Amino acid sequence: MTVYIALLRGINVGGKNKIKMAELRESLTAIGLENVRTYIQSGNILFQSGKQEKKLSEEIEHKIMQDYRLSIPVTLRTREELEQITTACPFSTEEITKAEADSIGESLYVAFFSSNLSKVNLESLQKFQNKNEKYHIQNKEIYLLFHNSIRNSKLANQLQKLDIQSTTRNWKTVNKLAEIVKAAE
Repeated sequence: MTVYIALLRGINVGGKNKIKMAELRESLTAIGLENVRTYIQSGNILFQSGKQEKKLSEEIEHKIMQDYRLSIPVTLRTREELEQITTACPFSTEEITKAEADSIGESLYVAFFSSNLSKVNLESLQKFQNKNEKYHIQNKEIYLLFHNSIRNSKLANQLQKLDIQSTTRNWKTVNKLAEIVKAAE
């Protein structure tokens, strides 16, 4: 059985797309996912399954549509992928500390994509990187470092305009998910 982390996009944010996590755990258990757990209200689900990733994403999205009448994109990562993401942060401790001192709120984020970015997508992001908004692409993730709030970020807004499904989590959440998965072993 593979340990997966499902990252749902756009639920329980700003009062839209409300889903209670206890109900979601029950829904996902009903489709055969095992040891289903959630972390905070923003759609972080940990579970085990012997099914392939593509099939799982489709089944979870279908179940959410069936039970909640919401079209919610689901991005999956395995335990191993998440651990690699947490150990491969491309920004130095010094860079992160400086950004945190300048920023209101969180400064380090990871955007999780359903597939690798195309050359066109990469080129469209380049013009939005500057000294206050940096990114680094590794595999199907983009690490984002903001010296100002993500809410006012032109770079972060561009991620939503790309032709690839994605969802973003702050660094604390990413690390907490990795910690939960590791503790469950």
